[in-house]
Amino acid sequence: MCDTVVATAEVTADGVALFGKNSDREPNEAHQVVRIPAADHSPGSRVRCTYIDLPQVPHTHALLLAKPFWIWGAEMGANDQGVVIGNEAVFTRVPYEKGNALIGMDFLRLALERASCAHDAVIVITDLLAEYGQGGNCGLQHKLFYHNSFLIADPKEAWVLETAGPHWATKKVKGVYAISNGLTISREWDLASPDLVNHAVQKGWCKGRDDFDFARCYSDFLYTKFSDCRRRCMRTTELLTSHKGTITVADMMAALRDHGRQRNKGLWRPDQGITGADVCMHAGFGPIRVSQTTGSMISLLHPTKPTHFITATAAPCTSIFKPLWLENPWPDMGPVPGSTYDQAALFWRHEALHRTTLRDYPTLMTLYKEERDNLEKEFIAQAFKKAAGSASKRMAYTSHCFAEAGAAEERWLERVSKKKIPDRRNFLYSLAWNRINRQARMPA
Repeated sequence: MCDTVVATAEVTADGVALFGKNSDREPNEAHQVVRIPAADHSPGSRVRCTYIDLPQVPHTHALLLAKPFWIWGAEMGANDQGVVIGNEAVFTRVPYEKGNALIGMDFLRLALERASCAHDAVIVITDLLAEYGQGGNCGLQHKLFYHNSFLIADPKEAWVLETAGPHWATKKVKGVYAISNGLTISREWDLASPDLVNHAVQKGWCKGRDDFDFARCYSDFLYTKFSDCRRRCMRTTELLTSHKGTITVADMMAALRDHGRQRNKGLWRPDQGITGADVCMHAGFGPIRVSQTTGSMISLLHPTKPTHFITATAAPCTSIFKPLWLENPWPDMGPVPGSTYDQAALFWRHEALHRTTLRDYPTLMTLYKEERDNLEKEFIAQAFKKAAGSASKRMAYTSHCFAEAGAAEERWLERVSKKKIPDRRNFLYSLAWNRINRQARMPA
């Protein structure tokens, strides 16, 4: 379960579009942030995606990708043309292709490699969908099949593209727009697959164009309901719309960290209930709450100096957003993380802090939340200044931020580890996380 949001230039504080996404995956499905240089390719070259290969294009753009470690594509990313894309699983009434095809994350990477603007990315994805179809397992330990939606933006415009098997619809959006794990396009769109309405009529989902509604006709009821996607969409939209005209990077960070309307006098706990989903997703007892936000990304889409903020770690509420720029080499984040603990990998070093905090989330978060906020406030302010400077200064500042964040998390881990409190997690939640930690071979 994921959440992707965009605020176009009309509604932000400084007239620059903002994009953000949480990637929700299995808790041990480590998140990897990678930089792919631009490249030229010889005629006849082919590119191997997650399951299939296809003809390569003559030139591919430089990329920032935030992705599950084992998948060729990505959950979210940006290219050197100023295009950003976030991908969402959606569940529809169209049967899923379980054979090998392109998965949603492959479409995302291919579009970033090939598109020079948001509208171009829409065309790339829909053309590839028509030629190769979508399908294949998208789960690490548990097989999972779904269709895909995308929120695509550049400095000038944003598009939402939603699919159901070979069928799709897309429309240009302005202001605040959010997608989660359900179809959002209703009765109006700018472009669509030729048989979008006719297929629904043939299936008996509607009588004709007059009563056709894409989301209503094509959505699967059960998975869409239990993903809690509509409530999450409404929540991110509400949070950002309340700052309409003044939306900032900090507001986007707060939206991605949101746990919904606070209950129990504001003491939100991740072990409450076995159903439901929040924007900042915390895994719990299955089979519904099996996803965890494993990585987050925010992009300030300035026309000449786009700046990205990434966690590269799970649970944005326990993580630090760090600035980076696509044209610069990045700090070493360690080896490619896998599904088991590795102290050398940034993702897994953070998991020690994240999972220790889960012993008593409301109590232990207070030990470092204020310091986290102050550190990010400084990162944001200085990143805006560095963005207009030289590449060498940007590179040095990125390295500084990663080092500062790493040192802070070491302090916080020591702080929360020394706090003598009982494990206050409820039984089912504790049972689930004990199993997750065993599978990851987490140290005690």
